[in-house]
Amino acid sequence: MASSVLGAILAVLASLIITANALVAIALLCLIQKSGSKGLYFVLNLAVADAMVGFTVTGLVMDEFSQPFYPSQIFCVLRMAFVTSSSAASILSLILVACDRHLAIRKPFHYFQLVTGLRVRVRLVGLWLVAAIIGFLPVLIPGFQNISTGEKCSFFRVFHPTYMLTVFCVGFFPALFLFIYLYCDMLKIASVHVQHIREVEHAGLAGGCPPSRTTSDMKAMRTVAVLIGCFTLSWLPFFIASVVQTVCPECFPYKVIENYLWLLGLCNSVLNPLLYSCWQKDVRLQLSRLAAGVKRRVLLHLGNRHRFPGRGTKSLPTVSCLRLQD
Repeated sequence: MASSVLGAILAVLASLIITANALVAIALLCLIQKSGSKGLYFVLNLAVADAMVGFTVTGLVMDEFSQPFYPSQIFCVLRMAFVTSSSAASILSLILVACDRHLAIRKPFHYFQLVTGLRVRVRLVGLWLVAAIIGFLPVLIPGFQNISTGEKCSFFRVFHPTYMLTVFCVGFFPALFLFIYLYCDMLKIASVHVQHIREVEHAGLAGGCPPSRTTSDMKAMRTVAVLIGCFTLSWLPFFIASVVQTVCPECFPYKVIENYLWLLGLCNSVLNPLLYSCWQKDVRLQLSRLAAGVKRRVLLHLGNRHRFPGRGTKSLPTVSCLRLQD
């Protein structure tokens, strides 16, 4: 019964992740075609990585509904490696998005010279290589595998506690500290801009022009702050409990980590597209246009079917001019 409930929760979560990120990815592709902004590729990569998280979770859903199911060790290692790689790609994509916003605020006049198509491609390729290395490290180093049989695929079945501790110390904590540093630095830069604007207004040189630059900076800071908060709330409980489980295996039930805290971490892949669709005006407007276009096509199709119910199945009867005169 518990396995079926967990499978149902995972199925709903995977569906939400895939659907939300697919919609945001389509909207971002349309925006990239219109504006040609290179920075949007990082956000698009985030949506793709989160969608991959949803696809990898579907494999675990099938395992839950296939109980009793006792896969081999290498099967579980590879499956969990794909799950870990996609989750690592999502976290690394968040870092790239934050770094891109930080660069746009720190060096606005050199941003387009620094963020070129080649550099964007190199960063994205490097991101996926690092994510693959993190996820498949237990495959490359058998010492990071935990040998066990007769259980379903899970982190603590296939991954050694040393691997969990390594990912926590080398991956999660540096990412969290980098997030905090970028946000604090953007906050400092924005405060300097606000001070300069106040000095100009005090000197009477503003001329009534709106501080668009400061508004843009504040929007970028708000987005990064919300991303940091959701990332921390989603993944911090899982990693802290994993470290406690590694240091003291009897102190914390690992099933709570895998059945609840890991699900909380997966929710971050649902929150990311929702944040961008709510906080980014361009993405929100593009999604509205896409929804309006789909609605218009559906209504047009239904209207044609209502006017011509037999269209495509039988031809309309012919009426001669003499019959009309009668």
